[in-house]
Amino acid sequence: MSEIEKYIAPTKLAEAVKVLSGGGVTIVAGGTDLTPQINEGKRRYEATLMNIQRVQELKGISLEEGEIRIGCLATVSEIWHNDIIAECAPILCDTANCFASDQIRNAATIGGNICNASPAGDMIIPLLVLGASVELARWKEGKMEIRREPLNHFFKAPGKTIRLDNELLTAVVFDKPSVDFVGQFRKSGPRPALEISTVTVGIGGDYNDGKFENVRVAFGAVGPTPLRAAATEQALEGKTLNDDVIQAAVVAAWQDARPIDDIRATTWYRNHLIGIFTEELLNNVCQN
Repeated sequence: MSEIEKYIAPTKLAEAVKVLSGGGVTIVAGGTDLTPQINEGKRRYEATLMNIQRVQELKGISLEEGEIRIGCLATVSEIWHNDIIAECAPILCDTANCFASDQIRNAATIGGNICNASPAGDMIIPLLVLGASVELARWKEGKMEIRREPLNHFFKAPGKTIRLDNELLTAVVFDKPSVDFVGQFRKSGPRPALEISTVTVGIGGDYNDGKFENVRVAFGAVGPTPLRAAATEQALEGKTLNDDVIQAAVVAAWQDARPIDDIRATTWYRNHLIGIFTEELLNNVCQN
């Protein structure tokens, strides 16, 4: 930590983005990704370390005018046990339930999980299924400026996003799902939790009278970034779910996935899981 020359713990969002505008800042919140990366030599501290945990504007989960807003400092545990999320977007609760350990869930923030931009980032998958966007704040010409970007366009490469160095991800937002919305999540790893996911699949949409509409499908750990599965969505959109449609979606899922061999799994095994999970989740949608 000898690189750190200054430590700052702002209490206001405007103060935090002003600090970022000066450059040379490492942001810390939960630290569950940052600390291991520093210890392993994958990252280094900048001259200024900014702890954003005291910024109240970055906390909380709310539902206003049909939009759900999750502050970037909301922990995975808070999402898991939140009444709004449980009622409106239970797919997020299901994902949080199998995220790491109790200790990590209590510290890990949704903003950190998104900005870490791991292809295997668990919480990203249900947010893609929910059609979420992120809010990014920066200091420009003497005032704070906030822009929104679809989460689907946020990731560029492993560990890389469109967030600028002088921007702070402040929240993730999405429209309240309709009463017909059904969301399903599945992951695989050496253990149900604690381990990095080998494959993750999320499927969601409006299901009514057997027909699946406004479909979103997302895959994790089978490409350089978490991804929306466009061919799979097209195979399902507006269709009545039956065995033929589900099998067509499985074939499309193999087209969308771009897995690699690594220490955790082979390409063949990941493709196998993508097919198995896609079929399983679509059958769950039918049963729901």
